[in-house]
Amino acid sequence: MVLASGVRLHGADIEVATGSEHGAPSSYAGPVTPVLETMALGSRWPTVDPFLFVAHHDDLYPAGTVHLGPARELLADRPLGSDFGGRDGWSMYHGQVVPGFPQHPHRGFETITFVRQGLIDHADSLGATARFGEGDVQWTTAGEGIVHSEMFPLLHADRPNPVELFQIWINLPESNKLVAPHFSMFWDQEIPRYTSGGSGRPRTEVTMIAGPLAGGVPLSAPPHSWASNPDADVTIWHVDMEPGATWDLPPSAHPESIRTLYLFAGGPLDIAGIELAGGMGATLAATRDSLTLTAGPAGAVWMLLGGRPIGEPVAQYGPFVMNDRAGIEQALADYQRTGFGGWPWPSDDPNHGPAAGRFARHADGRVEQVSG
Repeated sequence: MVLASGVRLHGADIEVATGSEHGAPSSYAGPVTPVLETMALGSRWPTVDPFLFVAHHDDLYPAGTVHLGPARELLADRPLGSDFGGRDGWSMYHGQVVPGFPQHPHRGFETITFVRQGLIDHADSLGATARFGEGDVQWTTAGEGIVHSEMFPLLHADRPNPVELFQIWINLPESNKLVAPHFSMFWDQEIPRYTSGGSGRPRTEVTMIAGPLAGGVPLSAPPHSWASNPDADVTIWHVDMEPGATWDLPPSAHPESIRTLYLFAGGPLDIAGIELAGGMGATLAATRDSLTLTAGPAGAVWMLLGGRPIGEPVAQYGPFVMNDRAGIEQALADYQRTGFGGWPWPSDDPNHGPAAGRFARHADGRVEQVSG
């Protein structure tokens, strides 16, 4: 199906799931094992309610041209417009010149984009725009509807341009499905971190995107996010453990929270006596006690996603996530009619040129410039 803007939605079916299929409530019932389930990780990670989707993009892009994309000869024989094969260690995705994702719509959920390395050029139908990366996080509430693009400019002409990021989709409850869209930036230097070890002992560093830890308070989630509800216990932590590091993962704050650990680099990781291999994820049992984690000789770098399930039916059709088929059909009709506010940029894949640093211009005109 092709929408009015030319965005193609692959697949004809609307996927509908009950809340329980997206993660049943857990309990503090004294589990036999700290690990309830393991799963293999690829570029897209399995998730449970309230999370919908996690994409891990890790691309070793070559040096860029004056157009901020790969050399033309490197694009030969690629299926431009839908290049997800990872040939030569990188993909163009939906980009034609610059890699990335030209304008496309969202409704009914939120996107959280955490960039470990590289830079992303954002633009949206609110008029907001940004260049962010190198540890920054962008958190966007789609709500009633937003159109945005995310391009990966290859700024260095004399060396490779690696890009590694995570895009996390977190659901909105039915009461907030159609709130006004919201755009937030969390700059790397403002995101709180917790460190254990040191003084000759292997270190563990936790980056708190959402969810407090050891007195550290993360930046505020958007006002209508499930994460803005303290009782939702939403946790998004990036954890980097040096080889041999040991850390006690505290229990979740709510007995119904479900937590999933994704070991995407290094490994193995010992979880209270259960060994998790690199490239694997694990759903953790709820417990009143901390879980002792120990990194192997290659260290361990992982993400933790957790929270109390929303527990509502989920209907998804491409970039639209509602509660039922009628909601999806209304989203399609509304997008065809309004374009979710239209696209105010001169191209579907805008970038900010070779010289811009990290910045954000918000929909209200407020501008943030970030050094480094």
